[in-house]
Amino acid sequence: MIYFCTYFDSNYLLKGLALYRSLARHARPFKLWILCLDNNVYEVFQKFAFPEVVLIPQGNLERSDKELLLAKNNRSRVEYYFTLTPSLCLYILENYTDVGVITYLDADLFFFSVPSPIYYELGEGSILIVGHRHPGYLKELETRGVYNVGLLSFRRDHTGLECLKRWRNQCLEWCYDRVEDGRFGDQRYLDDWPVRFTGVVVLQHKGAGLAPWNLANYSLRFSNGEVLVDSQPLVFFHFHNLKRIVGCLYYSGLGGYGVTGNSLIKQHIFAPYFKELKKASFLITTATDRCQVYGMCSIRNDNSVTDASANVVLKIAKTIRTLLSLIKMFLHGQLLIIIGKKVI
Repeated sequence: MIYFCTYFDSNYLLKGLALYRSLARHARPFKLWILCLDNNVYEVFQKFAFPEVVLIPQGNLERSDKELLLAKNNRSRVEYYFTLTPSLCLYILENYTDVGVITYLDADLFFFSVPSPIYYELGEGSILIVGHRHPGYLKELETRGVYNVGLLSFRRDHTGLECLKRWRNQCLEWCYDRVEDGRFGDQRYLDDWPVRFTGVVVLQHKGAGLAPWNLANYSLRFSNGEVLVDSQPLVFFHFHNLKRIVGCLYYSGLGGYGVTGNSLIKQHIFAPYFKELKKASFLITTATDRCQVYGMCSIRNDNSVTDASANVVLKIAKTIRTLLSLIKMFLHGQLLIIIGKKVI
């Protein structure tokens, strides 16, 4: 039995359901705890009643950890979400004594094959972390952390619990969406773990932790129905910053990392994920009678001019600039157009 946990609100509902379905396909037997960050997530998953899923209303966690409520009042919603990561892992280890190892997953991860290589590397270790593995030209991004919080494993032993408790206290004290005094969110606290704690395993499998920020490091090919990353099977991909712009037009999240979305990336990484998102949307609509697509937020400017008296010339100029920007992004492989089962 593999034990996972995650959290998300309605903005990530589609992605969270896609994550669950990828685990159901590749990770059985497993159990997934979902910290529901709004009532809608709780109600939708309650209707699904998946046997592998345990739902935790946000209030349950907060009632068990009063210091979280204090932190909630001095940071933004997203920063509070970051703060929750160690508290959720600790909550599960303290309340479910059958869990030997808990693995936290960001909701925008998606598994393409079995997670067994991850646990093979963990072995008898106490903590498993995954490096960003930035290529040389992106090393400046390590001011936000050498390691990524997207997947972390903690064993129920002295070291695992000590690390979680320390990390929780650090996040309660300071967990903001900015780089300051060697800190960034909940993430940069991980940087000293391999030195501070014994039994820390840094995952080496190239197919586990593939993401927009490290795609440039690897040679990808598709063989016998699977994506190979330098000849190792793709285990999971982190669909960071994938967003819907309008209709069937999406921003891939690759743009800030100097990566072009080639045919292999589009058809064998993004296309299967979009297929799952479409299926998730259908399942949610069927279960709730709500003809609404969740979780694919627009990247359009929220401060766009809507005043009818606004300068028409400025509006036209802004539209032209937006169109030119979108054309440039498309030519550089940063935009995706979804047509049926194809990703262009």
